[in-house]
Amino acid sequence: MGRCTDGAGGWPPYLRRVPDTSPRDDGQQVAARPLLEARGLERTFGTGATEVRALRSVDLVVAEGEMVAIMGPSGSGKSTLLHILGALDRPDAGSVAVDGRRYDQLSDRELTELRGEVFGFVFQFFNLLPTLTAAENVLLPALVNGERPGKVAGRVDELIGLVGLADRASHLPTELSGGEQQRIAIARALLRDPVLVLADEPTGNLDSASGSAVMGLLRDLVDGGQTVVMVTHDPAAAALADRVVFIRDGSVSGEVAGGDTDRVIDAFRRVESGAPAGGSPAPR
Repeated sequence: MGRCTDGAGGWPPYLRRVPDTSPRDDGQQVAARPLLEARGLERTFGTGATEVRALRSVDLVVAEGEMVAIMGPSGSGKSTLLHILGALDRPDAGSVAVDGRRYDQLSDRELTELRGEVFGFVFQFFNLLPTLTAAENVLLPALVNGERPGKVAGRVDELIGLVGLADRASHLPTELSGGEQQRIAIARALLRDPVLVLADEPTGNLDSASGSAVMGLLRDLVDGGQTVVMVTHDPAAAALADRVVFIRDGSVSGEVAGGDTDRVIDAFRRVESGAPAGGSPAPR
């Protein structure tokens, strides 16, 4: 799942592959070809007494077809990092590239186009339009891009079926449960076949059963080849990722392999105490 990243086909023309001479000694364990690479990211908000250094020389590498969870205490910088990765914000320094194509220096217009062409977004509060049906909400990214509804109607039906809500396609968001709304939001994020899905606390507004269903869906997508980067505070959700990267005070504080909730909890406790995450990295 996700567009082909071999060669130049399928990429917007302003995304040109550039030589990358940045160091590769960040210690992150990447099992496949890197798809997303952030190097030396810095982001500061405010000045003087109100200055907040949100990111401090952050490196992150994500492989194609991998799910990476980002965890950290409140105010650690994880949402700022996700916003930069998703072209919703720019770093003050450093670089970020998808498939070797930098996008941290693009114009506002190009960044807007990039967000629609390359990334799919899933938010904590769903962000569904209340006056549109589930199917119409899934269709919305195509309409914003000027595509004719008939051209993508089959894809909309396919995605609503994929998330298990074919019988709810004509319902308004107020007629759906929280878990159903998030599944529709995931279908919407997939409509334009994104290279990357970026999820910001996708289970944060759900009960445990609905959260498990949503995470199971995201895991299934990754097992089918989709690449997902997710910010979460939930150790059980993070444990479904291939790797869990921890951030504290704007800096990467280590990583552990996914697959074990207790391992994630122990690592998070170490990070909260000011120690490195430690643990076992994901295998190559």
